[in-house]
This record gives sequence, structure tokens and C-alpha cells, in this order.
Amino acid sequence: MREIRTHGLGVPGDLALVAVDAPGPGGACHRYEITGFNAAANPSHTEARSNGALILFQNGPIGVAGVNGVTNEVLLAIVADRLRSFQSGDYPCDENAHALTRIEAALDILKGRTLARMLRGVEGTNAA
Repeated sequence: MREIRTHGLGVPGDLALVAVDAPGPGGACHRYEITGFNAAANPSHTEARSNGALILFQNGPIGVAGVNGVTNEVLLAIVADRLRSFQSGDYPCDENAHALTRIEAALDILKGRTLARMLRGVEGTNAA
């Protein structure tokens, strides 16, 4: 287990983030646990009964392991959607606009990598 602190400011209310598993063959972890919130206290989370969340990332190439977790692209798309929504809501700000631009660029880069792998015929495999 490895604690990650790059998301917070070290103040009360910071959520705890832990990489739960050891890095896999590609060097990245696949299981992350977020704790420190009361999901049941949020009226829109009627199904929530926990004080945390577990994020499971894709582990192994889809062509070999099947779809068994989320991708970086999916999480970036979620954050981009939230920022777009904030920007079209009552409280748009320059910081959200700038963050959205960077997240969209990151998403484009990762999608481009996948497309290049598809064109080379190695997407879904362990080939470089």
C-alpha cells in the first residue's frame, strides 16, 4: 500500500488516497482506495452506505484479460464533464476553464496513443 498526497493541500477535508496493490508489469497500480467522506450524507447518493470508494483500473491488455476495470481516459472524461458542467453553471471561473483545457489535451493525447496502437495492430496486446 502506498499513500498518495498530491491531490490535497494537507488541510481538514482532504480525502485519503491509497494505491492498494503493487505495481503490475507496466509499472502502474490497478487498485486505488479513496476514504474520508460520508457518501450516505449526500442526498443524491441514496444507495451509498460507505465512507469510501475503490477504483479498479484495467489490469492487462483487453485482448488478453478482457475488460476488467476503468481506463485513464474514462476518469479524465468524468472530470472533463464535471468541469464543463461547472463552466455552464452559476459559477464559471478561469481556473476551471484552464484545467478543462489541460484535461481535454491529456484525453486527446491518450486517445491518439490508442489510435496509433490500433493502426500498428498492437492495441489490446502487451506489444510496445
